[in-house]
Formats: sequence, C-alpha cells, structure tokens
Amino acid sequence: MTEFKEITSGLRFPEGPIAMPDGSVILVEIERQTLTRVLPDGSQEIIAKTGGGPNGGAMGPDGKCYICNNGGFDWGTDDGILHTTGVSEDYVTGSIQRVDLDSGEVETLYTECNGNRLCGPNDIVFDGAGNFWFTDLGKARPRDLDRGAIYYARSDGSLIVEAVHPLFMPNGIGLSPDDGRVYAAETDAGRLVAWDIIGEGEVATKPWPAVGWGDLIMAPEGNVRFDSLAVEANGNICVATLMTGGITVASPSGGVVEFIPMPDIMTTNICFGGEDLRTAFITLSGTGKLVAMDWPRPGLPLHFLNK
Repeated sequence: MTEFKEITSGLRFPEGPIAMPDGSVILVEIERQTLTRVLPDGSQEIIAKTGGGPNGGAMGPDGKCYICNNGGFDWGTDDGILHTTGVSEDYVTGSIQRVDLDSGEVETLYTECNGNRLCGPNDIVFDGAGNFWFTDLGKARPRDLDRGAIYYARSDGSLIVEAVHPLFMPNGIGLSPDDGRVYAAETDAGRLVAWDIIGEGEVATKPWPAVGWGDLIMAPEGNVRFDSLAVEANGNICVATLMTGGITVASPSGGVVEFIPMPDIMTTNICFGGEDLRTAFITLSGTGKLVAMDWPRPGLPLHFLNK
C-alpha cells in the first residue's frame, strides 16, 4: 500500500483541498456544509458555513476562495464509509459562491446560465486571466439524472458561458500548463476528456455525431469512477479514482502512466503543495481523512496561489 502521512481525521466528506502557502490546507466538508482550514498539526478551523453542498474550491485573484456548491445531498454510512444517498430535501439549486477567508462572509456569484439553473456544480479551476472553468455534474434522482456541463465564468460576476453540454456526470476539471486545454473527468463513465480552448469560454468540439465531444485521454477498463483531478508540472493529469480507491495518472498525449492505490474507495481529490510542489494532499472522503505523501513529480503551480 502507498506510504502516506495522516494529517487529520474526523472530517465529514472532505473534498476540494487547496494547499496554502502557510502550510495549511483549505478544504470543503460537503456533509458538514463548511469551508474548513486544516493546520499542519492536524487541528481544524471552520472558516465559513456555506449551506447546501460545498464541493470544490479554488483561490481567485482577489484572495477569496471560490466554491462550487452542489446544493446539498442526503447521506448514509455503510461499512464505516460515509457516502451520498440522494438529493437533499431542501435542495433548490446549485451555485458558485465566493468566501472571504478573513471574515467568513459567503457571497453567491452565479446560480444559472442563460436561464438554466446550475444543478450541481462540482469542481473549479482558474486561468491566468483570473476567470474560471467549472463542471456541473448535475443531480441524480431515483429514476432520472441531469445532463452535465462545463461552464466558463468571469470572477467579477459579469459573464457565465456554457462551454460544453451535454456530458455524463462531469466531475474533476483542470487546465494544461499553458492554459490551452481544459480537462474534465466524467464520474460514472470513467473517462478523462480534453478540449482545446479557442476563445473566452469557447472550446473546439467534434462535429456530428460526436457533437460537443473532445479528445479522449483515457478510459480505463474495470469498475472505476472518476472524481476530481490535478495537473503535474509536466502536463500529466492525476485523477482521483473511486471504487478501486487511488489516483490514476494519465499522459496528456493519452493513456495511463500509473495507478497509485489508496485505502479508501472514496478517494476523491488531490492537490499539490510543499517544497517544489512535491507533496500530494489527498482527501479520503469516505473515512473523513486528509493525508499527504511524497509525489514522484512536481505539481503544476496554480494561478494566484503557488507562484
């Protein structure tokens, strides 16, 4: 099994880790509905109560944390693993929120695009211009589910664009080192797909019959489901992998580089921090842990955070 250090435990389905310059890690706790700071000694501080279901976070150019809020889940526990069981009874819509880390003030930035509500925003990444791409996984109900999408939005609240639709439960999202490609991982399909960015909120897509489709980077065989992702400095894409539990590393040119197993089938997110960005922080959400391990290659510096 992979060697790692447990930073903290007792988290309520942690996701969206952000390795901060001061050595702390900011993350969301979806079930607890909080943005939480984990200090290097493992102690935890609640930054803000977001309501709904905070799902992914990223630091913006204004020093605030931008959150994808899925609107809320119901929860259950089986074999000691916390997991979602459906849409919460008080669900209304998803949203993009902005949190002031000093005051804990939570501001809602977007709830819809062109009259279509945001159903279940999941993960977010900033580009060098200070704007962001995010996935909307949608919501699953007993007999039907939403068709997902990738959106682009300005961080000042002035523009939101639907870049790709429909997708099947898009989850993790990331950008290539040159900001020229956007990657998205589809959860139940177990696929990692890439699109070339050709304008503000605009990507190159395939013609009919593959309307909206991009380039398939990987689709491993077997019972795997993809969650969030992070990018290495060399362009590799590291995708948190459910069911098997671990991190699947893909080459930007296509195919799997390696799989690093973890002891939680709900291994959901990875981010890079520490010296030379050679430390991987990984959320083991089912068991409520944040762990860290030495990574074989440096991570990609994030805009407005690691540089």
